[in-house]
Amino acid sequence: MSKVQLCQGVGCTEAAKLQCPTCLKQNISGSFFCSQGCFKKNWSTHKLVHQPALVAEKTYIPKFSYTGTLRAIYPLSPKRQVPLHIERPDYADNPQGISMSEKAEKNSTSIKVLDKEEIERMRTVCKLAREVLDIGAATIKPGVTTDEIDRVIHEAIIERDSYPSPLNYFEFPKSVCTSVNEAICHGIPDRRELVEGDIINLDVSVYHKGFHGDLNETYPVGIIDEESSKLIRTAKECLDKAIECVRPGFLYRDLGAVIEKNAKANNCSVVRTYCGHGVHRLFHCAPNVPHYTKNKAVGTMKSGHCFTIEPMINLGTWRDRHWSDNWTAVTEDGRRSAQFEHTLLVTETGVEILTAGKNERRFIPDPNAESNNYPQNNV
Repeated sequence: MSKVQLCQGVGCTEAAKLQCPTCLKQNISGSFFCSQGCFKKNWSTHKLVHQPALVAEKTYIPKFSYTGTLRAIYPLSPKRQVPLHIERPDYADNPQGISMSEKAEKNSTSIKVLDKEEIERMRTVCKLAREVLDIGAATIKPGVTTDEIDRVIHEAIIERDSYPSPLNYFEFPKSVCTSVNEAICHGIPDRRELVEGDIINLDVSVYHKGFHGDLNETYPVGIIDEESSKLIRTAKECLDKAIECVRPGFLYRDLGAVIEKNAKANNCSVVRTYCGHGVHRLFHCAPNVPHYTKNKAVGTMKSGHCFTIEPMINLGTWRDRHWSDNWTAVTEDGRRSAQFEHTLLVTETGVEILTAGKNERRFIPDPNAESNNYPQNNV
């Protein structure tokens, strides 16, 4: 009796007889689907198995001119599942990962002022996001794959009754962004093992009860060289100096000058392609927060605004290139990049760092304010 083949579509358990024609040509086994509709729905992930093998069972993006030593390894592991009882953002089950709520606000420069209840929701989700990032960071060591880090972070988010915001966002296939060495941002977790001397950025975003929390940090893998250590320190300093400026009345466009001045003082450059953003019920919205000088960002900070600052700092040129996976951004010259990010709330007298770590100040008062009634504790 012949073995019954099950559909390879994510979450599908139907019997399947249709086979992918490309897989048949390349002699790739097991690519069965129950229908044309299921095949088309899963194409964006399934097509990755068609990349030609180069070594053992590892495959790489073909015909791509890499700028550094980092290589993408395919096929990716299957898309991780989120239990149905967990509340999802509107793009989670959209075939193209499009957020219709974000699309409706795409051209708006209006910056939402959060009310007290929304602020409490943001504090909760940002606390959860910080916990998850710390759990993911604890797994970093030589020999660990970025896919394993993705698994740990995915499970930690699920355990907190939350949804990993990156998952299926414009078809992003994983639950966290892992950007190694020359990768600036949006690196896709795969089977590459971390090696001694790497640096890696983990960008964690969590969706909990209707709100997103977003933060990232760059970490050393084992012992790293002094140039990489200085880069990481500079990226963190750029973020810290920008946060110290956050208060009512400050212009969003002026943050870039503060960041770029510090980067240049340390012989580094600032990426211009990506910026900070508003975050709350929407994953990305107004304001846009560029990290370089002489930008044209719109808006003045007001109490109740919630947004991220996330400068990407490079050792060499600020220019970037993109891999053909449609996500991974790398430095044009192949030199290393580092990034740090916090979700911030503008208060009446300064700023609250919603994603602050244990050793970071949570409340930073406006130095020009006559009085600041901040709690004394910083946790």
